[in-house]
Amino acid sequence: MRDHQALAGPSGIPWSTPLLDHLSPEDRRLFRRFGQGPVRPVPHTRIHHAFEQQAAEIPHAVAVEHRDETITYGELDRRAGRLAVLLARHGVRPGDNVGLFVRRGVPMVVGLLAALKAGAAYVPQDVGVAPEAQLRHVIATAGTRVILTQSDVRDRVPVPEGHVCLPIDTVDTDTTDRPVDGELPEPSPDDGCYVLFTSGTTGRPNGVKVTHRNVCNILLTAPGDLGMRPGQRVGQILNIAFDMAAWEILGALSHGATVVIRGKDIAATVETVHVVIATPTILASVDPARCGGVEVAAVAGEPCPRALADRWASFCVFHNACGPTETTIVNTVQRHDPAAIRLSIGRPTPNNTVYVLDEHRRPLPIGEVGEMWAGGDCVSAGYLRDPGLNAERYAPDPFLGGGRMMFRTRDLGRWAPDGELEHLGRTDDQVKIRGFRVELDSVSAVLESVPGCGRAATLKLDERTLVSFVAPAHIDPEAARRAVADALPYYCVPAAVHPLPELPMTSRGKVDKGALVRLATARAEVAS
Repeated sequence: MRDHQALAGPSGIPWSTPLLDHLSPEDRRLFRRFGQGPVRPVPHTRIHHAFEQQAAEIPHAVAVEHRDETITYGELDRRAGRLAVLLARHGVRPGDNVGLFVRRGVPMVVGLLAALKAGAAYVPQDVGVAPEAQLRHVIATAGTRVILTQSDVRDRVPVPEGHVCLPIDTVDTDTTDRPVDGELPEPSPDDGCYVLFTSGTTGRPNGVKVTHRNVCNILLTAPGDLGMRPGQRVGQILNIAFDMAAWEILGALSHGATVVIRGKDIAATVETVHVVIATPTILASVDPARCGGVEVAAVAGEPCPRALADRWASFCVFHNACGPTETTIVNTVQRHDPAAIRLSIGRPTPNNTVYVLDEHRRPLPIGEVGEMWAGGDCVSAGYLRDPGLNAERYAPDPFLGGGRMMFRTRDLGRWAPDGELEHLGRTDDQVKIRGFRVELDSVSAVLESVPGCGRAATLKLDERTLVSFVAPAHIDPEAARRAVADALPYYCVPAAVHPLPELPMTSRGKVDKGALVRLATARAEVAS
């Protein structure tokens, strides 16, 4: 058995810094108390070691299910090991990146684990939705000399000269390549586990390198482990290129659960699992009355409506979480209670920190709104080939010190008196309307409190005009506008509220604001 040395959290690092001198003694105390998550040992230093331990202990348990196909832990370990040997023979080494350009299915998971066993980071893309230009950008940015795919979609992969493209479902059936002890070099805890490309809504997608240390810390400690265990079924419903898919797949396999890969019908899969991880937009599309077997649900990726959280928390453990890709899936989590005063994003996860800072990166008094910065073991290794963006978003952590870095999330928040974080939108969702600053998510939150409203989104149409969209389609638009007028200043009231059967989704399961902007512009032109 390999050495599974525990990872050390940010314990024992002094927080004394002149940056706290301007705070009152009580705010200094609470800054430390609220801002640091619990210090917990982490049982593995490489995430695939956790899977390999399960494969050794429960080899006959079902690891992955997709439609009528299943594979056990033992067989998955063997197939991934054979493919890892082939990757090594093609020159893959620790520190390399291996493309994983696939569609949903068992081969997707085989390829993912093979890349990790070979010491490389996997770079996932769903070839069914990613355009060729994006695939070329990913290959060039991540330097994926070897690309894993499937034989039926190989022709969709733009393979540059000198690169190797291996169809997983063909090569992993060759039983001659068997792993030999010592043949596969080990990555270090700070080598890449995966490289994910952000959605690129403000430009070309940025590749984020996330390390084994990062991933082990969130998936192998509570609450990030979601209590997953052998015998449970965990839904795999999200796009493989979305970081929350790693929560589904690696989280389940690290704890002996079964990964249940969906087909076209998301709801049909959710109705058969014990654990579901989703964006609020996706979860809102599922009828909770048909999901009585769900024991744990977790949402992240965008603000969650209070009504949605209350419905699911009434019959299962419901976690509302927050954190960008750069802070490794999520870095704050709250188990929601329908009787709670507020729906918050909780507290920092183990071995992590959160700071609410002003524009000069100074801590704000408890209760004041500022920008959230993240520190600790969640902070990823940075963007590939973009030193300028790294300098803008990552900075030395003056509170933990010791050469650690912190990450600028661009999320607005404040500490509640009980030490939980309130998420107040994003800095790029703050707009000026008629000279007044408006938080778009605050307008949407009021709309989502209207009886029957499941989802809402608010957009800036021009310098004087907000427009909102609500779902489902039976919502009374004038009643919705009155609700905003009763709760917020006049300049926050949308000029129009457009009911839709459902809000459009991106391929990652979030509200597609780009599509809504186009729809709002088209409707405004027709009205004029």
